[in-house]
Amino acid sequence: MKILAVDPGDQRIGLAVSDPTGTLARPLEIIQHEQRDADAARVAAVAAEQQAELILVGEPLGAEGQATPQSRKARRLAAAIREHTPIDVIMWDESGSSQTAQAARIESGIGPAGRQAAVDAEAAAIILQSYLDAKASDS
Repeated sequence: MKILAVDPGDQRIGLAVSDPTGTLARPLEIIQHEQRDADAARVAAVAAEQQAELILVGEPLGAEGQATPQSRKARRLAAAIREHTPIDVIMWDESGSSQTAQAARIESGIGPAGRQAAVDAEAAAIILQSYLDAKASDS
């Protein structure tokens, strides 16, 4: 099953996609945030282009698993995406994904100017890979 992952942010929205077997995640693209409904329509269009069967929206929960202001924004984006597509949309805890992506870029030697360039799509890939790994261990 092909899955599209969404890492919602205040300025940019990172997208990642799985391979058709639902085993590996790869960064796909970054959408500049405009307005929730326009962002949702773009995410739905990309999901259709990619022939995704599931859309996974990252939700940054608090340390105790509680909702945060950012997780509430993510839930509102997910609800808007549902208005634009028949594809199932689910939430997945993405706490720390952007920091993990940023650390990986530093470790690979990318300078400060280039670090933010694709970190949002990489964060989406980290979110998606954590979901894929969790589902594989459930099997």
